Amino acid sequence: QVQLVESGGGLVQAGGSLRLSCVVSGSIISIDAMGWYRQAPGKQRELVAVITSGGSTNYADSVKGRFTISRDNAKNTGYLQMNSLKPEDTAVYYCNADLTLILGMRRYWGQGTQVTVSS
Repeated sequence: QVQLVESGGGLVQAGGSLRLSCVVSGSIISIDAMGWYRQAPGKQRELVAVITSGGSTNYADSVKGRFTISRDNAKNTGYLQMNSLKPEDTAVYYCNADLTLILGMRRYWGQGTQVTVSS
């Protein structure tokens, strides 16, 4: 069974840092793109950052220069380093991954991890 499990969320003061992790487990052949999304209360889920299998990255304008997405292919793990956090970064953060399985490619989502930034 394929799973994505996020960790690293929590409560932090404005200006602080957190590092989120997303571990992919199960019978997979390969991982293509990995991404982080977030959803604040009453708002739609939005893209935060994405990284391709080759390491190319893209960020939402609101997090450029503060957040860094990375991955460790040997560990099937993706990361989101979040610095200079702001109260408006408060949200549930979800990772996703485009996985190649025996039966084809499919996008999977993690269960989410709460990030709360206090002012």
